[in-house]
Amino acid sequence: MFKEVSFTDVKENAVDLLKNRWGLVTAGDEKGYNMMTVSWGAVGELWGKDMATVYIRPQRYTEIFLNSNDYFTLSFYSADNKKRIHGVCGSKSGRDVNKTEECSLSPRFDEAAPYFEEAEIVLVCKKMAKGKFDPKEFIDSEIAGSWYPEKDFHFIYYGAIEKVLVKD
Repeated sequence: MFKEVSFTDVKENAVDLLKNRWGLVTAGDEKGYNMMTVSWGAVGELWGKDMATVYIRPQRYTEIFLNSNDYFTLSFYSADNKKRIHGVCGSKSGRDVNKTEECSLSPRFDEAAPYFEEAEIVLVCKKMAKGKFDPKEFIDSEIAGSWYPEKDFHFIYYGAIEKVLVKD
């Protein structure tokens, strides 16, 4: 069971959630959805709203669902679930396997975007903007060569955090 809380009432360290525990970004609906691991991201305030940003490479299957839906979720899990969930969602494509079944996750569709019963924290985000990294804008000249040898620069999705759900 989940309860809704204010974003400022989340007690976990956002940097730790993203950098160390990772999460899942999920978009779609009951007819079709996909999720992938996310560790590159940020939360804070932008345009007068609580916001989350996620960075998605163009070849990722989840990008199709982010593009075609107005909402996405960011969900975070207990440390003991990290290896099980992220071993699949961070290395396999939803084009090829049913990641929900392989991870033994229970999808929920009672919000504007899917999330999973096993989550501890869920951010329901309304897509506000989309950008893309432009290598001409990198000040550090090593970024493009080190992180983008395939020239597959990340899309940046900006989502207004409309609801925060925490496990009861």
